[in-house]
Amino acid sequence: MKPIALHGHERAITKICYNRDGDLLFSSAKDSSPNVWFSINGERLGTFEGHQGAVWSIDCKWDSTKVVTAAADNTCRLWDCETGKELAKWETKTVVRTASFSYSGKMIFFTTDQAMKYPFEMNAIDLSSNDKIFTYVNEDETTSAAKEKPSASLWGPLDESLITGHENGKVCKWDLRNTEEPSFTINPHKLTINDMQYNKDQTMIITASKDHTAKLIDSDRLEILKTYKTGRPVNSAAISPIRDHVVLGGGQEAMSVTTTDVRHGQFQARFFHLIFEEEFAGVKGHFGPINSLAFHPDGKSFSTGGEDGFVRIQPFDQDYYDFKFEY
Repeated sequence: MKPIALHGHERAITKICYNRDGDLLFSSAKDSSPNVWFSINGERLGTFEGHQGAVWSIDCKWDSTKVVTAAADNTCRLWDCETGKELAKWETKTVVRTASFSYSGKMIFFTTDQAMKYPFEMNAIDLSSNDKIFTYVNEDETTSAAKEKPSASLWGPLDESLITGHENGKVCKWDLRNTEEPSFTINPHKLTINDMQYNKDQTMIITASKDHTAKLIDSDRLEILKTYKTGRPVNSAAISPIRDHVVLGGGQEAMSVTTTDVRHGQFQARFFHLIFEEEFAGVKGHFGPINSLAFHPDGKSFSTGGEDGFVRIQPFDQDYYDFKFEY
């Protein structure tokens, strides 16, 4: 199977993700229309129409019935996945940067930017009652452990906690019962954390940062386990569900892309060994930085979303995922 290039966005891709079964691929971009695709052939299934600005994040509920999006029009929106109908909208004072479903799918979590003298906010919503079960407003930057806005976020295991990555390189873990300060804080990066993703069983997190590194972190203790170094900012990173491999995407920053060519920009997806931290492969295809990437749940392919507005589905060779034993 050859790589499939999906072109349904007019501007740079911001986020891609698979549903749990892997038959659907969701994409958001700096245009206002998130898309959903069939991952098997790249056919566009539909578009979620309603946002009035760049859509920064998108996530799908585990049963593929609902979708949540975060956008620059100061809204977080809930959609019906089948019909594309808007089910709910939460309005904020600033840009909504991240949004995701809890593992159970009964709650969502979204974060906002700090702008125009408004502090950043973090909110967890119970979808059954529409009540806020967790709220954090950064009104006093000097005392907060997370004094800069979150740029990436995840739900903790069993829906009991939240994990946020911040512009100052910190990673914080929050207990849903305590909205005042994070329960754990580490500082794995020197610059903005662009992305955080779990491994298959949610025991480890991989972070991607502007400081040219990705870190493998224990999700329970927030202990740094491994470091993967590149020569360019890392915008996204993912862990293979079937191999001891991680893939990093990034490249030269978008503002400098026109001053160089593809070779110097280092726009390929770069593969590292999970344990030994050694780079062993690269996959080219984009004509700009990779902004988001994700492994298919079965591990037999991965997808990338780039600054060039394309989403690419890249299957692996058969030898990548088939073991051959000789006795």
